[in-house]
Amino acid sequence: HILLEIPNLADQKVPVGSSEEDNKILSEWGSTEKKDFKILNHIEISEKLGLIDYEIAIKLSGSRFSVLKSDLSLLFRALKNFMLDVNIFEFNYEECVVPELVKSNCLVGTGQLPKFVDDLFKTHFNDLWLIPTAEVPLTNFHREEIINSLNLPLRYTAFTNCFRTEAGAAGKETKGLMREHQFGKVELVSIVEPNDSMNELNRMIECVQFILKKLELPYRLVELCSGDLGFSSAYTVDVEVWIPSQQKYREVSSCSNCKDFQSRRMMMRAKDNKTGKIFFPHTLNGSSIAIGRILIGVLENYQQSDGSIKIPKVLKKYLNNK
Repeated sequence: HILLEIPNLADQKVPVGSSEEDNKILSEWGSTEKKDFKILNHIEISEKLGLIDYEIAIKLSGSRFSVLKSDLSLLFRALKNFMLDVNIFEFNYEECVVPELVKSNCLVGTGQLPKFVDDLFKTHFNDLWLIPTAEVPLTNFHREEIINSLNLPLRYTAFTNCFRTEAGAAGKETKGLMREHQFGKVELVSIVEPNDSMNELNRMIECVQFILKKLELPYRLVELCSGDLGFSSAYTVDVEVWIPSQQKYREVSSCSNCKDFQSRRMMMRAKDNKTGKIFFPHTLNGSSIAIGRILIGVLENYQQSDGSIKIPKVLKKYLNNK
């Protein structure tokens, strides 16, 4: 039990630091010029256009939930389909539809249990938990298996709803799409040979950048320091999009190389086809992308002086040319 609460070892290239203040900006892309009219935040924009309803959401479920309506629901679906299409057709990830309820040993395998039990929603049925991310079911596909090395790399993508208690975010952003108990996300997972994992991480980050460039949203890449690194990660690069109302970048994707940390926890091994040697493959995961957060980026960066929202060119075909 004690061993299961010890985090992954940080890679040697991770900058040493105690908080997000010590993270390292790697690159920036796109223009963040100020608009010549009063900037509204995504909540103000959506409520003025009648596209989001928090009164209904609170009546149904309480705080940290939202009801999207009409064109905003259509935009949500457009983003989901666009991002899956990029992952599948441009970067050759295999699309999967997965359960959004998993057994506790799956959450132990990816590192959410036992340490982060307070962040999760547990059901009272058959030891099932609501997933906090599709990383959990996708990475556990090969739990307690020996994979033929000829089949590596394995690359999976899925859209799921994700469920988090946001236990550590009391009082922060209780209204809006930034921190919700339920949110939609497209996820990427790779299982690779140990020597290939850093190259695979770069490929994953390229996939996320491809999406943001097509959406023409300003973003930057940030290398996480040791004090900000996730429990299961050996090395992480966050992708942050410019949010005009806040005049700052906010994270929309986190791409992590977990090395053999998760595969050891879930006893996922691989067998070298030539030598017969058994080894632990490396696992990687990345958001591609959290849809609520990208919706914020689109609504705020594409708002017009008359209060309307311009649609990114690449999404036109997904929205019947609206």
